[in-house]
Amino acid sequence: MTLIYKGKTKDVYENPNGSYTLQLKDSATGKDGVFDPGENAVGLNIDGLGQESLRLSKYFFEKISQAGIPNHYIGCDISAATMNVKPAKHFGSGIEFICRLRSDGSFVRRYGAYTQKGDKLDYFVEVTIKDDDRKDPPINKDALIMLNIMTMDEYETCVALTKKTTKLITDDLMAKGLCLYDIKYEFAKSNGEIILIDEFSAGIMRVYKNGVSVPPMDLAKIILKGDK
Repeated sequence: MTLIYKGKTKDVYENPNGSYTLQLKDSATGKDGVFDPGENAVGLNIDGLGQESLRLSKYFFEKISQAGIPNHYIGCDISAATMNVKPAKHFGSGIEFICRLRSDGSFVRRYGAYTQKGDKLDYFVEVTIKDDDRKDPPINKDALIMLNIMTMDEYETCVALTKKTTKLITDDLMAKGLCLYDIKYEFAKSNGEIILIDEFSAGIMRVYKNGVSVPPMDLAKIILKGDK
């Protein structure tokens, strides 16, 4: 394997057969030692988080595959915290689609004059550019098209996949007594098809149980309880 990218929570390797391997780490985003999926810098390390994130990724990638949602997942090795994925080309340097079901995080910081934490939202989709130096700035549909990052059809496809995937995950979590506040996705193109990439973990979603945020190491245990 050849290392091609070192990230905050994962490293990416290229395999001789053209596939890629993601090495999930125990590092988590946050600030001052407090976990926060909305931060774009490593704030702490949690022993075993890489394996827990991979268990969650395996569960949800298999579930969305069964639902016909195209994605990059091939397989994984839980003990090694590695996931084998299809090659894919990013939009620009990477674009994130955030689906919000309740107000929280930066949404409240921006629009606090009109909303407060926990207010219900109707599958509201926002888009940000992956750019640590500029703190992942929001970008709208018109700018994405004008800057040749993606076409109108590609944007609408990503929004539709964002809402479809979020509905599936929301229903699954609700059945386990959990409430999804928001979740972010990355999409890329593989053989001309838009597919969901990256991972499913506590680092990409805010999940609450009985009004209390679920800690990252508890999330997989609650979701996977009773699942092999």
